[in-house]
Amino acid sequence: MNSKNHSTRINRREFAKQTALAGAAVALSGGSPVSAFGAAGPLCIFSKNLQWLNYDEAAATAAAMGFNGLDLTVRKNGHVLPENVERDLPKASAAAHKAGLRVALITTEIDAAENPVHRRVLETAAGLGIGCYRMGWLKYDHSWSIRDNLKRFHVRLAALAALNEKIGIAGAYQNHSGANLGSPVWDIAGLLHDIHSPWLGCQYDIRHAMVEGANAWPLGLELAAPYINSLDLKDFLWQKKDHRWRAVSVAMGQGMVDFNDFFARLTNLNVKKDVPLCIHYEYDLGGAEKGSRRITASPEAVMSAMKKDLDYIKAILGSL
Repeated sequence: MNSKNHSTRINRREFAKQTALAGAAVALSGGSPVSAFGAAGPLCIFSKNLQWLNYDEAAATAAAMGFNGLDLTVRKNGHVLPENVERDLPKASAAAHKAGLRVALITTEIDAAENPVHRRVLETAAGLGIGCYRMGWLKYDHSWSIRDNLKRFHVRLAALAALNEKIGIAGAYQNHSGANLGSPVWDIAGLLHDIHSPWLGCQYDIRHAMVEGANAWPLGLELAAPYINSLDLKDFLWQKKDHRWRAVSVAMGQGMVDFNDFFARLTNLNVKKDVPLCIHYEYDLGGAEKGSRRITASPEAVMSAMKKDLDYIKAILGSL
């Protein structure tokens, strides 16, 4: 056996033991209470950032840091592969429950009601008591007009809403910077308004909303507010590189997102206080930010950075 690989495995095994013990301490202490917005909703970590750990290790690590929920990846290259969902999602869910965590939602590539693999994923998740899933993104066809694209999206999303209701799990469409449905926010908000189903909502991402909306993002937030059923939390800065400006992810509180203002707006817009709050890590964490199976940073350094961001959000929620 390669001595370097052997050392890495021992270190990871010992790390998992320590995080399990730390997680037990968090559970015994009751954790840090939060008030006002987010008081009832789970604080989740996006499991993409823990894919360097197996189910038990990831759950123990999340609990040790102070999370009480998971947003579990069930997609290609995810923690759970869709083709193995009946076998592996129960294992991942059991590991989360053992650590005292709730699998509040899963992140998927589901974008069509007629896809049999998608149906299996939803049926398995609903059977485990998971109440929400993030959908795959829908792309604009530029050979069609914007209005014709929206009509096509309406048909597809309405079919998914009907399937969600039948199975008993809600879908959440994330607004993401770029040129897909949801990038400008008004488009997905308008479709959700027209479809008007409690089984279909929006996973609102403040980072991507600010990248695309600059000063106008509060208008999109107001339009989407009635349909928000989960939230993504992350921060960014604009940086110039090679004569181009790029949105670069940074640690919480180091970028352009004013989380105090954001949470205050959510409260004023009557967004449900029990929606899952999902922290995503997209700045350099030795590959953990990319969902890597092997990371180049030490587990302790990664965990320290993650916990710092979580504590930052907890402090803001506790001050509201």
